Amino acid sequence: MKHIAIIGNGISGVTAARHIRKLSDHKITIISAETEHFFSRTALMYVYMGHMKYENIKPYEDHFWIKNRIDLKMGYVPKVDAEGKKLHFQSGEEMPFDVLVIACGSKPNKFGWKGQDLEGVQGLYSWQDLELMEKNSVNCERAVIVGGGLIGIEMAEMLLSRSIKVTFLVRESRFWGNVLPKEEGELVSKHIKSHQVDLRFETELDEILPDENGRVKAIRTKNGDKISCQFVGLTAGVGPKVDFLKSSSIALNRGVLVNEFLETNIPNIYSIGDCAEFHEHPTGRRNLEQVWYTGKMMGETVAQTICNNKTAYQPGVWFNSAKFFDIEYQTYGWVWAEPKENEAILYWEHANGKKCLKLIYNKTDSSFLAANVFGIRLRHKVLDYWIKNETKIEEVLKNLEDANFEPEFYENNFPEIKKHFQSQITQTA
Repeated sequence: MKHIAIIGNGISGVTAARHIRKLSDHKITIISAETEHFFSRTALMYVYMGHMKYENIKPYEDHFWIKNRIDLKMGYVPKVDAEGKKLHFQSGEEMPFDVLVIACGSKPNKFGWKGQDLEGVQGLYSWQDLELMEKNSVNCERAVIVGGGLIGIEMAEMLLSRSIKVTFLVRESRFWGNVLPKEEGELVSKHIKSHQVDLRFETELDEILPDENGRVKAIRTKNGDKISCQFVGLTAGVGPKVDFLKSSSIALNRGVLVNEFLETNIPNIYSIGDCAEFHEHPTGRRNLEQVWYTGKMMGETVAQTICNNKTAYQPGVWFNSAKFFDIEYQTYGWVWAEPKENEAILYWEHANGKKCLKLIYNKTDSSFLAANVFGIRLRHKVLDYWIKNETKIEEVLKNLEDANFEPEFYENNFPEIKKHFQSQITQTA
């Protein structure tokens, strides 16, 4: 029986533990410096907004650990002895292991801004970050959020729920400009502004200014503007939390380098989730995949390999989803911020400016490639099937309503969408 140590109590680490237990009687220890229970990280915002309590965001009952014979060790690991197969804890304790799974997640990016470590300045990733945000936003009248991505929009919604005015600094010319194409970026930008967010494009943070007590009192932009505030949210992306591994022999780049089997350069040491970085992604996607469902899949995959069924990571068609205030977003396949030369695009937008659908297909053979959808729910299974099977765009349009996942009494936009797309195809034929 082997001792399998897993650093990280998030979706990747807990999924790996669950599946290892299904497949074996190995001793399993999960190490966490965050919380005693696995929780839904994407639900943190709803705790702050008062919609949920901590116990509501735990997917498993408290007896999960005992029932599955998984030990939980609370503590921080500042050093890993890869060759000696030993973890060194900040407390001075040591823990030997036979197999190590590194699933320690991400941390908010900081780019050396002057004042970035002042009181009232923070990111949002961990439970401790949420607790800090509760403290930092007391008696706050205005906040500045830096970075136009998903965590930033969540933080904006959280702060607005407590009547805190928000200024949002975005480096690009549109919201989430390195991910969203022009039409979708403009739709989201208008929607954010409609919630009374002071959204400033092509604006970068220069420095964060302190008051006499070492707390933030204002920021200055590279344009020279000074904005008074009592809270600064640093949401310019996240990076793998791997600093504690730099003294080890485990190969690193931005994250822990792994092959298609999630193996590091050291035998019996693996990495999964946000902190794992592929030498070369098995499907040609980005080498860092910091998404909930891919972390879950990595956990399932590595469990197979650890339990003597060596399995390569194959995540299938790319998918992601999010919310921009009350507009739901889904993406299927790879929708580039700037279209590729071989791509043809069909785009429909509702008159209310809160719904849109973009379909992308190959100009050469008419095969369906990808989709972006805002404000309308589509069936994952249907879109996934069309992309995997390179379904012709004409067939997709003919059966578009098969993808409808809206409740019965929602407005049905599909007749209008199909008519609009058919006219676009006719014009480009």
